[in-house]
Amino acid sequence: MANAINWFEIPATDHERAVNFYGKVLGSELQPMEIMGIKMGFLNSGDGEVGGAVCTGEGYKPSADGAVVYLNGGEDLSTPLARVEEAGGKVVVPKTKISDEIGYFAMFMDSEGNKMAFHSPK
Repeated sequence: MANAINWFEIPATDHERAVNFYGKVLGSELQPMEIMGIKMGFLNSGDGEVGGAVCTGEGYKPSADGAVVYLNGGEDLSTPLARVEEAGGKVVVPKTKISDEIGYFAMFMDSEGNKMAFHSPK
């Protein structure tokens, strides 16, 4: 198994707000699609990479208490983290060094109330 995770879904109550939030924070446009009545905004990923989407529909409820998804913060997570608050989120753990080998992390609340995180080597 190459990755323990092969797909993730970020729940949203206001789909447009959430798609705009992640588009601004990640600096890329999410690709819209509707599957089986679920509105989805696909985050960019390459072939063979772990992918995910912002999802709105029955059974999707944002939470600050569930699993935490760590998004790729690029070479330095300071860049996407700096966009969180202007996009409507809140930084709850600033950029923090884990170790020289592992790198850095930061946590934030998204526009929907989900606790999320970034990871980067620098």
